[in-house]
Amino acid sequence: MTRLFVFDTTHHALHAEQVGLARGLGIQVVPAPADAHAKCDLALECLAEDADALETAMREAEVPYRLHVTSRRPD
Repeated sequence: MTRLFVFDTTHHALHAEQVGLARGLGIQVVPAPADAHAKCDLALECLAEDADALETAMREAEVPYRLHVTSRRPD
């Protein structure tokens, strides 16, 4: 299961990416799925085991976000 963090602005999404990379977390900016209702159509994807660390880092950096949990179907 992956977790997606969605944002209202592109600035917030890219700032969150910088925050996560600075902490050494495995993250990636991806297109937000339609059901995530991201206003900027970007999301930050991470593995479930990194989600708590990413949330902490974004709270400390005051990056606004919403968590969108999804299950990926195998290809």
